[in-house]
Amino acid sequence: MTDDGFFREVNEELRSDKMRAAWKRFGGLFIGAAVALVVGTGIFAFYEYWTEKQASKSGDEFLAALNLVRDGKNDEALKTLDDLEKNGYGAYPVLARMRAAGVQAQKGDPAAAVAAFDKVSADTAVPQSIRDLAKLRAALLLVDTGTYDDVASRVESLSNDGNPMRHSAREALGLAAWKAGRGGDAEKLFKQISDDQAAPANIRQFADTMLDMLRSTGAAPAAAAG
Repeated sequence: MTDDGFFREVNEELRSDKMRAAWKRFGGLFIGAAVALVVGTGIFAFYEYWTEKQASKSGDEFLAALNLVRDGKNDEALKTLDDLEKNGYGAYPVLARMRAAGVQAQKGDPAAAVAAFDKVSADTAVPQSIRDLAKLRAALLLVDTGTYDDVASRVESLSNDGNPMRHSAREALGLAAWKAGRGGDAEKLFKQISDDQAAPANIRQFADTMLDMLRSTGAAPAAAAG
């Protein structure tokens, strides 16, 4: 055997010895890491499957509730929505709360509907955009059943320039002011909508109609809010 061959065999033996020693020392960790990787991948795959199934199940239940409402089966719809609120997945519980409040209004119980919307708007766990929408829905109901102050306490903060819900908030405030005999306030609010180029066309058209009516009936010069 040549010197080169001898040294090569020695090096290979040393590498083998080092590999065996390394395996004895770290083999368990390698196996653990491999198992963790496989288990982790399996858990992720299962979680992905589970979330898709849960979302699909909740979506089906929400659609079923909407169909019950469409068919006039409000009590059955409320039962389905209540179950979805308690056991639904993702955004469906809060959607169920909002729809259930709407069903209460359809059933002719605006007080229960307003209370339900108020509960959503006060829930800090709910996204702010949904909370604001709940305030607006409650205010629109209170245009008919409440006072101007009832409406204002819910949506006055939404009527500020730059708020994406300002047009609908001003519409609710304008209607409440008109109902309360505060024509000057109503005119101001509807004019804000009419002058806002960012307002949806249908809301601007309604505001223009209200302005024409207020001015033609002489309601606009009524005393301004104090």
